[in-house]
Amino acid sequence: MKLCFSILALSLSFSAVFGGNSNHSEVEQKPNVIVIITDDQGYGDLGYNGNEIIKTPSLDQFFRESIRATNFHVSPTCSPTRGALMTGRYTNRVGTWHTIAGRSLLFEDERVLPQIFAENGYATGMFGKWHLGDNYPFRPEDRGFQEVVRHGGGGITQGPDYWGNNYFNDTYWKNGEPQEYEGYCTDVFFTESMKFIEANQDNPFFAYISTNAPHGPFHVPEEYYNLYKDEDRLLERQKRFYGMITNIDRNVKRLEDQLQKLGLADNTIIIYMTDNGTAAGYAERDARIYGYNAGFRGTKGSEYDGGHRVPFAIRWPKGHINGNKEISQLLAHIDLLPTLVDLAGLSWMGGKQVDGISFAPLLREETDKWEARTLIVDSQRTLNLVKWRKSAVMDDTWRLINGQELYNIKKDPGQSEDVAAEFPEVVVGLQESYNKWWATLMEQQVNERYAYIKVGTPYENPVRISSHDMHIYPYKNAWHQHGALEAVGGKGILKVEIANEGRYKISLRRYPRESGLSFNQNVPAKKGSIEINEPMPNSNNQINIKEATLYLADISTTKPIINNEAEVDFVGFIPAGKYDMTAFLQDDQGRMYPSYYVYIEKMNDQD
Repeated sequence: MKLCFSILALSLSFSAVFGGNSNHSEVEQKPNVIVIITDDQGYGDLGYNGNEIIKTPSLDQFFRESIRATNFHVSPTCSPTRGALMTGRYTNRVGTWHTIAGRSLLFEDERVLPQIFAENGYATGMFGKWHLGDNYPFRPEDRGFQEVVRHGGGGITQGPDYWGNNYFNDTYWKNGEPQEYEGYCTDVFFTESMKFIEANQDNPFFAYISTNAPHGPFHVPEEYYNLYKDEDRLLERQKRFYGMITNIDRNVKRLEDQLQKLGLADNTIIIYMTDNGTAAGYAERDARIYGYNAGFRGTKGSEYDGGHRVPFAIRWPKGHINGNKEISQLLAHIDLLPTLVDLAGLSWMGGKQVDGISFAPLLREETDKWEARTLIVDSQRTLNLVKWRKSAVMDDTWRLINGQELYNIKKDPGQSEDVAAEFPEVVVGLQESYNKWWATLMEQQVNERYAYIKVGTPYENPVRISSHDMHIYPYKNAWHQHGALEAVGGKGILKVEIANEGRYKISLRRYPRESGLSFNQNVPAKKGSIEINEPMPNSNNQINIKEATLYLADISTTKPIINNEAEVDFVGFIPAGKYDMTAFLQDDQGRMYPSYYVYIEKMNDQD
């Protein structure tokens, strides 16, 4: 048996990566592009893929009208998928191999998809979940998106998000400023994207609609919950989870109706995909199966196919990409950037070499041949990369799991029979491919690289930083708003870069300013409604925070907390440069907590 492997970034030239024909499009006007990516919806969480319980009629129709990639892979969790999608490069190269702890920030020197579209005259907008950085220079508005409506962090209610959001009538960031919205989160994000589309209907646009749903907490409008409330094939959380997906389905129908009304449907590329395997759509309890996973092994976070093989469909009627067809070649998130560049006929002066390959020739049916390739995904979720950790090395036939287990995916899609002992030569070949790939990461010294939040710039001042981006282990949930409420202990560092020397005020807080809460204030449990079906935590009202400590540049100071104030300020001159900042709180029992929120403001010369 002869196995052919390629590490794409090393072996393909620029023209090969992008298909060698950027002017192929038959249409004179550049197509509009809409990418819809949902959060935590797996391959089996869709009626079209065989789920007999879930109600997704609009998505099922879209998949019937599209070209479906049935062997499409992403990373097993959120930020890693998004970093790869935006750059066309493996997520471990670009700094986004975790979802928290400073390792979800996309390295500043990476060029990303919206920048390419903007440089080619497109209006660019993103709506929903970004999860590649909440501060300058990592925000979507810093990376090529001209219109942005987003929540913070990796999900609504997480640390960077606006305090008190709960999916209904929330406050989101619109182009960097908080703004209140009415309605359910998914409805809001689709509505805002539709406003953007209508405003730019006479020009080509790129709309990135990235829903936080159906990510937990599983808050859902009552009417969608009621569709499943009596379904005994689902656990309680799955009823809410499915309701969230049906709500997405209804919003996709709203979007498609608008495109038809505006006369844009024919020349608009629409992609529907998800960011990892299912989070809640499949479960086993007491020898009984609840939900559906399309026969795959593993769920979100898993190195088995159920963790990273996702639904993917693309439709572009004017480009003849439609018609109820399937392609089964091995594809991945890293292929999306070069494919869209190819389909839209974009010019790109380049940057770092991409790892992906344009699969536009497969979509255009110019060829049914596809070069043999090896793809790698993993679920690191660590401060630094660990070799072989939760990894899958894939080719058309095989899956090498964690460098040891081997599965023939064509004969055994459920990955139930490890055949490594029977095919040692296959194991060795896939290990060699992984070792070459790993060597390129180590050559780039990615473990020694960090993404620094910049302060003292005109683009964001003051800077609001949460413990979500604190380099801390173990993490527990100190990175979440719940961590502040529950007073989860810990201490870590924040990577900050002082862009310009000067006097700075650094304010340490337990709760963010918009909360109006002081350090030791008694906070009642967040109250739900008939539409919110998950309980929220009580705060830990037993602690008594007495001191706040800051280490930054020459500032090495502890200050008392007086009269239960809301924040403690430190002021000093800080030279320009990169720093490891430590900010923590201490209670009357000597227990330490992160400063869950830190504000850094460059002061005026007269201050």
